[in-house]
Amino acid sequence: MDKTSRRDFVKKSALGAAALTVGGVGFSAQSYKRIIGSNDRLTVALVGCGRRVRAYFDPLVKNKENITVAYVCDVMKDRRDTVTEEISEKLGYSPVSENDFRRALADKRVDAIFNATPDHWHAPGTWMSLEAGKHVYLEKPLTHNPEEAELLIRYQKKFGGIIQMGTQQRSAPDSIQIIEEIHNGVIGDPYLAVAFYTNQRGRVKNPTPAAVPEGLDWDLFQGPAPRVPYHDNYFDYDWHWFWNWGTGETGNNATHEVDVGRWALQVDFPEKVIVNAGKYHFADDGWTMYDTMDASFVFPGGKTIRWDGKSRNNYKTYGADRGTIIYGSEGSVYVDRGVYKLYDLSGKLVKDSQSELAEAGTALGGGGDMTTLHVENFFDAIRGKAKPKSPVEEGAISTHMCHLANIAYRTGKELICNPENGHILDEDAMKLWGRTYEPGWEPKM
Repeated sequence: MDKTSRRDFVKKSALGAAALTVGGVGFSAQSYKRIIGSNDRLTVALVGCGRRVRAYFDPLVKNKENITVAYVCDVMKDRRDTVTEEISEKLGYSPVSENDFRRALADKRVDAIFNATPDHWHAPGTWMSLEAGKHVYLEKPLTHNPEEAELLIRYQKKFGGIIQMGTQQRSAPDSIQIIEEIHNGVIGDPYLAVAFYTNQRGRVKNPTPAAVPEGLDWDLFQGPAPRVPYHDNYFDYDWHWFWNWGTGETGNNATHEVDVGRWALQVDFPEKVIVNAGKYHFADDGWTMYDTMDASFVFPGGKTIRWDGKSRNNYKTYGADRGTIIYGSEGSVYVDRGVYKLYDLSGKLVKDSQSELAEAGTALGGGGDMTTLHVENFFDAIRGKAKPKSPVEEGAISTHMCHLANIAYRTGKELICNPENGHILDEDAMKLWGRTYEPGWEPKM
């Protein structure tokens, strides 16, 4: 039964009822009249109840008249139950608290999925959602490896659906304004973008074999990744620093700032990637990859994006903890989520835009007004009222650059790439193009 016929059926059979339950969510008759009276109403599922999920609360509350949260899903019981309770308090009804998000995919009433899972789940969870007929708001990075971006684009072409990557600065009004001005020549010919991130992450516990915590579905957490025994810091945030599940700080945060650099310079795939990176802090701790990276991406036409990522040294080289500086032949611009500063060629401040909108910088989880705008753009894109600000095609290229930097670090090589598709012209480096999947979890395309 398609959505229109199902809606008509329910309307005819239950309109006079005092209450209705949709996907475990109870509504009064008055609330139900509001639901069936709006062609714009969407039903969503939240998948992943870590730090990022609370960034969705504001747009969900703001749009509660035409958005229903039907499911809250997470592999850890206490986390999903806590978020379910918080959602209930904010929205006035209780979504279904579910361990396995595939049950939400099987519910034809669900229109869209918010995928806030660990990196190794981003692409598989998204293509499974597309197969089930859902739209996806997908947190960065888009994928765990370069091959998955090509897979996602093929899945979307076959099954349709909107994919919005959670690079929320693409929805920031000040950023939109200054990028348009850059494209119109306000700093002449832009040739370099320096994207940076500075934080003071501390020591990470060395992993120790341990019993799986009560309430954690460790098998489902691993999902498409090859199975390994549980260790006491594999779950929660520290999965970022293990290649089985994470993509390092570059996948975690460079995705935002490098995306702004691409947006400003209007470039796609680089032809060369040069990386200097290493683990320079807490040398004996459990962090398994670099904590400091300097990467240069060289594009046809002489344009360059440089990534300066310092995870554990909080010296603010550029006067802020994150952002992007775009250099042009006639001036430069510093741009971050709620602000841009325009300078002429002499270094004089010409224009300082300080938005009233707020967005978290290096705080875990983030969230704020720009996330709200980005989520609302996602809703409008589903309804056909807008184009997604961060479509899969853009997200794939920005994420791909981060993967190239990681591959350059892991191989110790300067990468020469095909600027038409981003493929690496080195057989050894191309061995890291994809990954091994747990048997039964392989992509179907």
